[in-house]
Amino acid sequence: QVQLVESGGGLVQAGGSLRLSCAASGRTFSTYDMGWFRQAPGKEREFVARITWSGGNTDYADSVKGRFTISRDNAKNTVYLQMNSLKPEDTALYYCSAGAYGTSWYGYPYWGQGTQVTVSS
Repeated sequence: QVQLVESGGGLVQAGGSLRLSCAASGRTFSTYDMGWFRQAPGKEREFVARITWSGGNTDYADSVKGRFTISRDNAKNTVYLQMNSLKPEDTALYYCSAGAYGTSWYGYPYWGQGTQVTVSS
C-alpha cells in the first residue's frame, strides 16, 4: 500500500510554469506505475500524464504534450510534473495516483488529496 501527498500548486499567470511534486510513503513506491490526473469544476477527472515504475516509459494527454513533463526519483519516493507554458484551461485540481498505467482514473487504486493549480489570463 502507498500514501500520496501532492504539493507545488498555486496561482500563476498564463505562460508561466509550476512543478508539482507527489511524495509517497511505503517501501514499495519504486514498484508502482504512477499517474497525474486533473479535475476542473463541473468536469470529469481527466488523464494528464503517466510514468512506468522505472521511469522508462511516459505518456501524455494531447492537451499537455510538449508542455508538461512527468518524471520520478525512486530514491526520494517522489514523482514530479513539470508544467510549462501554462494556459487558463490548465486550471484544475491536480491529483497524483499510483498502482496502474492506464489513462482512466478508475483504474488507479491509490490517490492523493490533490493540489490546486490556477492559471490567470
